[in-house]
Amino acid sequence: MTQLKLRSGFTFDVTNLYGPNAVTEEEVKAFEPVYTKAHEAVMNMRKTGIMPGHLSKDGEPEEVLFPQLPYIEDGNINSPERIFALEELARTTRNRVDAVVFLGIGGSYLGGKVLFDVQCGEFWNLKSTEERKGFPKAFFAGNNVDSHKMTGLIRFLKADSHTKPNYTVMAVVISKSGSTIEPMSNYMVLKQAMDDAGIALETVAVTDPHDGGEKETLLHGLAKKSGWPIFYVPDGVGGRFSVFSEVGLIVGALTGFDIRQFLDGARDMDHACQNPDIWQNPALLNSVLKFLAGKNHGRGLEVLMPYADNLKSLSEWYIQLLAESLGKRLDKQGNVVNYGRTPIVAVGTTDMHAQTQEHQEGPQDKVVQFVSIE
Repeated sequence: MTQLKLRSGFTFDVTNLYGPNAVTEEEVKAFEPVYTKAHEAVMNMRKTGIMPGHLSKDGEPEEVLFPQLPYIEDGNINSPERIFALEELARTTRNRVDAVVFLGIGGSYLGGKVLFDVQCGEFWNLKSTEERKGFPKAFFAGNNVDSHKMTGLIRFLKADSHTKPNYTVMAVVISKSGSTIEPMSNYMVLKQAMDDAGIALETVAVTDPHDGGEKETLLHGLAKKSGWPIFYVPDGVGGRFSVFSEVGLIVGALTGFDIRQFLDGARDMDHACQNPDIWQNPALLNSVLKFLAGKNHGRGLEVLMPYADNLKSLSEWYIQLLAESLGKRLDKQGNVVNYGRTPIVAVGTTDMHAQTQEHQEGPQDKVVQFVSIE
């Protein structure tokens, strides 16, 4: 078997990754005790939020809660109340706010950018309000400290404000710590420029949920004092997984993306990924074959090459998912291993011309992955 297919239509074809001239059936069978133990640990993590040995960036034990994000339930991170709050923000923004600027970096930017690119595409801001179904123009800033880009954005907003009276800009500031330099400094520059130009600026904060006390972030406190709407970067969810939380869903909500269907799809995939049969579990099969390809066959580079321009951001998000998850100096026993696989962004057919000769004729140290949407 070299193809896994789910009832949803999702297909994972490993024809060139598994077989006599690739990762062999014997290698997978020999590795079965290891991946079975790993699967059991992940299943336990789903139930308890605990993954042995997992530490936060501060070196403290931390819950791992991202597997609950697809489930809209009372008591969960994505409760019915929180999803309704996102939909209400979208409803009150639609046909009223002219432009929204999302200010985030890393996981607070990459996942949401995927949702924007899939839903809106490259020419969203050139469409009329009617073509956008009343949703605002959308821009991303704060993911770099680039005065040239911010200056250009401010100039555009000033010029665009002359096209209609009562022009309104919304800034969505996304920072778990509430003090991340790039989004916060960009926000301050944007706010000053809008104030100076007499353009109405509304602000929405997306930050740590702790309200009051030592753990309340600067952004959370400022939002409360200023009366801004507050959404949450949840505890127990790393930034690279936060696209399924309010961090990413707010981008979807404000651009007309169906966030409930998105979570439905994630839930269906999560059900599949609970299957202990490696040939019915795409995440387990994916991880085992790539680990063995790297360990036994020297394939330590991963090229993700979708054949659509609006999926390039998917490759860029995948870089953080892979690099931040696997790039480790120490193993769980404290041994120095300097482990990781290196992800590479590519888009076909652009990078067929730019990269593929090296992929085919250069060092045979890569796994090349293609993404297609039917």
